[in-house]
Order: sequence, then C-alpha cells, then structure tokens
Amino acid sequence: MRLKDLETRMRAREWFHSLALVPGAWTVVRVDGRGFSSYTAERFEKPFDRRFSDLMVGAAEVLLTELGGRYAYTESDEISVVLDPAFDLFGREVEKLVSLSASIATAAFTHAAGEPACFDSRVWIGTGAEDVIDYLSWRQADAARCPLNGWCYWTLRKEGKSHRQATRALEGTRVSAKNEMLYARGVNFNEVPAWQRRGVGLWWETYEKAGRDPVRGVDVTATRRRIRVDRELPMKAEYRELVGSLICDI
Repeated sequence: MRLKDLETRMRAREWFHSLALVPGAWTVVRVDGRGFSSYTAERFEKPFDRRFSDLMVGAAEVLLTELGGRYAYTESDEISVVLDPAFDLFGREVEKLVSLSASIATAAFTHAAGEPACFDSRVWIGTGAEDVIDYLSWRQADAARCPLNGWCYWTLRKEGKSHRQATRALEGTRVSAKNEMLYARGVNFNEVPAWQRRGVGLWWETYEKAGRDPVRGVDVTATRRRIRVDRELPMKAEYRELVGSLICDI
C-alpha cells in the first residue's frame, strides 16, 4: 500500500465538527475543574483556601492572555472569559476553542500547582453586550449563594458531623438561620473576604511606565497594558455597571 493512499484513508476517518461561532456574536468560554470536589478535599482548607483561589486566578490570567479576552471572572473551580464579536482565533471554530481553552487552563493550573489537574470547557453565546452582562450577573449570583452553604456545611463537619448529618441539618434552612448559626460560632458572614462571596474579576488596564530614550538621552513614558485582578468586586447593579463599562469599551 502506498503511503499516500494510507494517509488519505486515515485522514478520511478523522472526525471533527466544523461548527463555528455565529458571526458578530459575543462569546463566553467557561472552564470548570473536573472532579475538583475530590481533588481539593485533602489538599486545601475548607470551605475556602486562598492558595486554591490564587491558582484559579493564575489560570484565569493565562486564559485571558492566550484567548485575547476582554474580561475574566472566576469563582469556586470555574473561570469565564468574555470574547468580543471581533474574536477570530482558530477561525472561530467551536471545537478548537473548547479543546484549547480546556488544555490551556489545565496546563496553567497543573504547572502552578505542581501536580496534575484537569478542566473541561463549554461555550456560551450571546447576541449583545446586555446578554453578557446577564451571564456574568448569573455567575456572580452563584458565587454569592454557594459560600454561605459552604461555610455552614464545613463548620458543622469540623464539629464532628458526618456529610449526611451536616447536609440534613441545613435542608430547608433559611438564609437568616444560616447566618445566625455561623454568628453563634464566631463567624460573621458579612465580614468573610469579598472574593469568597463575590468571586474575582480580571481585566486589562493601561498604565504609564517611565523609561529613558538612550538615543536622545531624555526621560520618556510609554503606555503599557497589564491585567488587573480585583478581589473586591461590587454586587448586583454596581457589578453590572462595572462589567458593562469593561466589555463595551470596544
């Protein structure tokens, strides 16, 4: 069998989808840690560990850079990266975007953590900037809901209750009762670090860097870009206003 014939036959069996992002659409790529409940169980403090958050922020920075995104948001074990309508990497192929974003996050996190971890990825598509703002508000709402449950659950677990006992104790419990439970144990949930309750935002900002022109022998300033990491995000209407100003500045 000739090599060329073999190659033709093998390539005919390569299977991929040619689906591409809708032209002019806003896109959000979201990566999630695969099996992170068990991965983090014995490696990090519960319910939150700043070391784990730093690893997620680091992976978000790499994704934001490699994908040329406008804004990234991370909470828990997920990262969302906003891509504006002009995004054209990989020919806007969905399969390529999903596979590469997952591999980028996996590589960045694994390298920083010093041990293997794995992410999967999905694509969300919006018809306008307002859709993207709604999406980010949705993810922050999730970030605001989960921490209270997490703090209550792990507080009970650390008191000796089993998974089943802690879960049953919290079933049907109102938000006010959960806050009171924590307060009785010395935890004021409103004073828990904002990044635990609101997530972390990342975006590009410009700054002036001082330097010297060796040819002319004069001091000069140059405009540079860097990623800003915000662990004190506002909530609700103020958050919508913030992300709107960031993603709409195109």
